[in-house]
Amino acid sequence: MKTRKATAVLATAVVLTLGASACSSSKSDGGGKGGGDKNAVADAALSSIVNKSDKKGGTATYEVSDVPDSLDPGNTYYGWVQNFSRLYGRTLTSFKPAAGKEGLEVVPDLAESLGKPSPDAKTWTYKLRAGVKYEDGTAVTSKDVKYAIERSNFAPAALSNGPTYFKAHLEGGDKYEGPYKDTSPDGLKSIETPDDQTIVFHLKDAFADFDYLATFSQTAPVPQKADKGADYVKHIVSSGPYKFSSYEEGKSATLVRNPQWDKKTDSIRPALPDKISIKFKILQPTIDNSLLNDSLTADAAGTGVAPQTQPKVLSGKYKKQTDSSYAGASSYIGLNVHVKPFDNIHCRKAVQWGIDKASVQQAQGGDPKGDVASTLLPPTVNGYSKFNLYETPNSAGDINKAKDELKQCGQPNGFTTNLTARSDRPAEMAMATAVQASMKKIGITANIKTFPTGKYFTNFVGVPDYVHSHDLGMIMTAWGADWPTGFGFLDQIANGSAIKPSGGNNVQELDDPQINKALNDAIGNTDAAARTKAWGDIDKMIVDNASAVPLIYRKNLLFRPESATNVTVTQAYLGMYDYLLMGSSK
Repeated sequence: MKTRKATAVLATAVVLTLGASACSSSKSDGGGKGGGDKNAVADAALSSIVNKSDKKGGTATYEVSDVPDSLDPGNTYYGWVQNFSRLYGRTLTSFKPAAGKEGLEVVPDLAESLGKPSPDAKTWTYKLRAGVKYEDGTAVTSKDVKYAIERSNFAPAALSNGPTYFKAHLEGGDKYEGPYKDTSPDGLKSIETPDDQTIVFHLKDAFADFDYLATFSQTAPVPQKADKGADYVKHIVSSGPYKFSSYEEGKSATLVRNPQWDKKTDSIRPALPDKISIKFKILQPTIDNSLLNDSLTADAAGTGVAPQTQPKVLSGKYKKQTDSSYAGASSYIGLNVHVKPFDNIHCRKAVQWGIDKASVQQAQGGDPKGDVASTLLPPTVNGYSKFNLYETPNSAGDINKAKDELKQCGQPNGFTTNLTARSDRPAEMAMATAVQASMKKIGITANIKTFPTGKYFTNFVGVPDYVHSHDLGMIMTAWGADWPTGFGFLDQIANGSAIKPSGGNNVQELDDPQINKALNDAIGNTDAAARTKAWGDIDKMIVDNASAVPLIYRKNLLFRPESATNVTVTQAYLGMYDYLLMGSSK
């Protein structure tokens, strides 16, 4: 999941549930009425709900340092948007809004129950809840869910973001051209809708994690008559408790209550605030100051405070309002195997040996922001296996081994390449500078090229043609599991089937038949223990290929304003506040 899904779920992630009033700075006692929690301590939200409140009303306010990839549920892969979209889009299943490990539980949402699999796990059936309506009062049907998946997975020219699981695993998915080109009434035949409440998925291979896949915003229903392709984001039709009252691309959006939402059909959304406001392109230090001043509900991106803010929140009175949560995510460098000289494995291994990971860790904020990584899978994802194929003293790199690999790849004097990073992410820019310094020591000149987060994958590093023509050999990126298993973490960044014309996340363009087969074989294995072992084995295969350089197991140093209510960390959306549980004290 880009931790853009930073992508994806322990991954994918960790989600914090937050409720706060940004209407004023006045406070009140806790105890279910909103206001500051006098008993709050640091990391309290990792395993409990801080400052519980059941009070309705007020406005929840969010800001983010860049723009979303898209607020269209069918055209997004950012973790924070996946979380945010649950306010206006209901998916077949969802993660339970709850504290700690309970937040990893998959529960029914739009569907009445979890999926009913066939014995071979190749057919999955869901029955939709009765009485769910769009904002215009029309009923949500299974055909709308089918259409939503068809548009999101099979129309890359219009909707380039999002994962490719449905396309890769549904029968005929590799041949279906999407609803904008294929206008036949049956659409993709491997998704059946025998009645308005039933949807059946026919897979070409077994897929034991399908209930996790059904949590994706791609299963949020879309009425075909309202779809405008890439312009649907301007008039999204809500199936959740909130609907859009305004949307200004690149600037802001406002959501208000959807009068057609019925709490009787929705067991997971308390829907406490009356209004939700979000602003884009706000400088991270400005966002941090607003949090400290208690005039903002949360940083929507959920990736933590800026490096310059970190010392302030880790000392004195603010310490008790912080939560340093593992994000179920890793920062790493993708070495594109089609950009010379990284088509040679020894050139890739020179980078692996030459990286001073300790300096990278310090650059991105030290221990509070993450641990040095030797694997792609973080320790919090099912299937993690501890290994270190490129172990160096104090994780500071080994210049001699790196130079030996340079000789073997025919570049004894080193070479010049380009290293990408996101310009509006100060921590990533600092990490890139540390990487650049490491490379200089072994004779590699890495020129840093910067791009904005909102277009990083759609226009630049996720576009193979652009990467090749601009010699983007080293790509700074981060990834969180789409769901908390090895497949949910690895497939979209290492399977050749995930390579796309744009918006791709397999930035290395790794397409190794052995790795592809291992991933597909493992997800089809109904033996849970065997699947778990396989993920660690596959992780080692990928790191041995040397096209991905693990850097940091990420943590998010989050700050909760004093009046924040219903704050908790859950393991689902990359270490951010869970927008479903947020309330408002005003």
